Amino acid sequence: MRTTRSRTAAALAAALSACVLGTAPAGAAPAPAEEPLEYVAIGDSFAAGPLIPDQSQWSCLRSARNYPAVVADALDARLTDVSCSGAKVSDFAGRQFGLLPPQYEALKPSTDLVTLTIGGNDVSLVATALGCVNLLPEPAGLSCADTAAAKGDPTAKAIEAWSATFGRALDEVQRRAPHARIVVAGYATYIREDGCWPTQPIWGKDGNYLQARVNQLNGVLKEQSRSHGATYIDTAAVSAGHDTCAAPSERYIEGLVPTSVAAPLHPNARGMAAFGQAIAGAAARS
Repeated sequence: MRTTRSRTAAALAAALSACVLGTAPAGAAPAPAEEPLEYVAIGDSFAAGPLIPDQSQWSCLRSARNYPAVVADALDARLTDVSCSGAKVSDFAGRQFGLLPPQYEALKPSTDLVTLTIGGNDVSLVATALGCVNLLPEPAGLSCADTAAAKGDPTAKAIEAWSATFGRALDEVQRRAPHARIVVAGYATYIREDGCWPTQPIWGKDGNYLQARVNQLNGVLKEQSRSHGATYIDTAAVSAGHDTCAAPSERYIEGLVPTSVAAPLHPNARGMAAFGQAIAGAAARS
């Protein structure tokens, strides 16, 4: 009997081949039927897709068009999506808002694939971004980069300290889903080098500081993924040129004032589609 991991590999490869090659030639013997891939998505709002139509779960602001849905469709997988806006690593084991089941409970020994994005809320990245807003041009305001430097950059220190927490979370995912492939999706390119004030009301040096903290968090996700046997997906590379400074029709990430139906500073449907395809391709290859 094949192992769960070999079944996972076969299912992922078959799904990817079907997308690329189409149907089998006439007269070819039908392939043995495979059980649907059991796929669990956990994580925060970057995975959940707040406000993107249609919302499938309002308490978590979870979209039916988020990247887990795109991955499931690409791989013909049976999806259990428990990603939730506002989630922290503590919500994997505890009840978010005091009501929702712990996200870890969705994981089973039969789970074949797990995707996750987490960490932004643990280190208060959104609050950091909002602290960088300046509606007036330099020097009429306060620089978040200068303020952070004067305080010893608490956000950078928080990211560094959080690294071990994420490593333990990956260990727990592996314990609960021992046969699953684990794919960690990092955070996007939110703002390009030197920014685009006033399109996004963040001074150039502050935009550089903000993206540097996102990149630092991504570095932690990548390093811990490598150390714990998970696959890391660089969505910052996928979204380069499609950040909040791009033309509205080219954005994968919405700015402080969204130009499509999505939450500010979060992926839109276009971004979710791109991230989902990248994740599905990597899952099929890993």
